[in-house]
Amino acid sequence: MSLSALFEAAGVRGFLHARRLGSSDAVGVDADAPVVLASVVKVPLVYEFARQVAAGLLDPADRVRASAADRLGGTGSAGFADDVSYSLRDAALLALSVSDNTAADLLFDRVGVDNVRSLLAELGCTRTSVVGAPRDVLRTILEDTAAGRPPRALDPLRTSATTPREMTTLLSAIWADDVGAPVRGWMSAQVSWHRLAAGFPPEVAVAGKTGTLPGIRNEIGVATYPDGTSYAVAVFTAGGAETLRRPDIDRAIGAAARAAVDQLRS
Repeated sequence: MSLSALFEAAGVRGFLHARRLGSSDAVGVDADAPVVLASVVKVPLVYEFARQVAAGLLDPADRVRASAADRLGGTGSAGFADDVSYSLRDAALLALSVSDNTAADLLFDRVGVDNVRSLLAELGCTRTSVVGAPRDVLRTILEDTAAGRPPRALDPLRTSATTPREMTTLLSAIWADDVGAPVRGWMSAQVSWHRLAAGFPPEVAVAGKTGTLPGIRNEIGVATYPDGTSYAVAVFTAGGAETLRRPDIDRAIGAAARAAVDQLRS
């Protein structure tokens, strides 16, 4: 079955790019089409945090406090009932491992949205846009819902967006950079194994980050085989908005990632 057919069988449109790290070998499906970042935005955020720590601009042990005003619901501290404080490096861990939106918001406050944009421009990701922190995207959803208009957050031309090819460019930079080591570790700690990781056998190490909104299901990550070869994969889907829980689409993401890597390995 072709890569496109795997997405079509799940009733979604799929966008994919995969590349062998350290090589020009790559495969793709609509790899340069604009797609919604959703929580995948936390990867460049945390990479920029790691760069600022390495440059001595931030102390990873500095603490932030998640108060009631910061907690907008969701996983991790975003859904806590009580105020809590944690270090910046633990905010980074929470943002990548459990997609904690509040941790990401607090980290954006310290790192700076403009600095994340500058990082992406430096990497040549000129088609990747970051409108703000997760709280800013949520604000657009609330505003659009109240006004009865289509949500900007679901339109890659009006929200934080990227292309699959640019996300494998980002991953390649993180995996080639000593400064990216903590980012690689935090991505390896992600608890969501139902998309990319589900497509690979257990002996393949997968470090990834998901992104989810109504009708949007994404994941970018790196699969490393026992022979030491690694593959950056970025998979984005659009469709299936009737419910957030669509295991068939999640499986299609993993299956397409595996099929793309199999093509590169062959």
